[in-house]
Amino acid sequence: MEKTIKIDPKVAHYGTGRRKEAIARVWILPGSGRIIVRSASGKEWDAKDYFERDILLAKINHPFVVTETLGKFDVYATVKGSGKPAQAEAVMYGIAKALESYNPSLRALLKPAGLMTRDARVKERKKYNQMGARAKYRWSKR
Repeated sequence: MEKTIKIDPKVAHYGTGRRKEAIARVWILPGSGRIIVRSASGKEWDAKDYFERDILLAKINHPFVVTETLGKFDVYATVKGSGKPAQAEAVMYGIAKALESYNPSLRALLKPAGLMTRDARVKERKKYNQMGARAKYRWSKR
C-alpha cells in the first residue's frame, strides 16, 4: 500500500516505542498535528478512528502537551503486536524519542514526565505444573 505521508529524511525525526509486545515506529514531521497510524494489516487510519478511546488519544498527545508542541507536528506511526492500549503507549514513547531527536533540550521536560523510560512490565510466563503464572492447581491431601 502507498503511504499517505511522504517522509523526507531531511525534516523527519524518528523514534521507536515499545510496550508489552507492541512495537511502534514513529516519524514526526513539521505540520498541523495530523496523526496517521498504519496497522499490521497495512491499512492506514486516522488516530481517532484506530484507537477510538479518548484516553488513548490523550496518551498519544501527552509528549506534545508536556513539551508545548501540540499541533506543530504531523505523526506517522506503524504499529504491530499486542493490543491497542499497549500500542498507544508505544506510540507515545516513540513520539517522545522523536521529539528528543528533533531537539535534545526537550529531554529535560520529557524525562521528569516519565516519557524517556520504557515501561518494562510484561506478562509473566506460565509455569509447568501450574494453572498460570501464579495460580496453582488445587492441592488434595487424599
